[in-house]
Amino acid sequence: MDNAILQHLAEVLEQRKSADPSSSYVAKLYAKGTDKILKKIGEEATEVVIAGKAGNTDEIIYETADLWFHCMVLLAQQNIDFNDVLQELDRRFGLSGIEEKAQRPKESYE
Repeated sequence: MDNAILQHLAEVLEQRKSADPSSSYVAKLYAKGTDKILKKIGEEATEVVIAGKAGNTDEIIYETADLWFHCMVLLAQQNIDFNDVLQELDRRFGLSGIEEKAQRPKESYE
């Protein structure tokens, strides 16, 4: 599978920016602002952790999809192309985690 699904999702998320919040979950998230989107990402990340602790493959997949979806909403809301994230992952490929962290600017999160 290629990233066509991510491209399609990005297009839909962009369209939802102009949608009526009463007609779309994503439009409602946009209307409520960054804090609401971040709260949803936090909730979904916690659900991934719970699913991972339980070791249920189907739940891990389901909850990870929710997390990725809400991260995509944040990217769209911030006008960041998901391909920028893919490029960053590609840049890191082949680097050790220790080496990659050493290359980060000092103000980056640990």
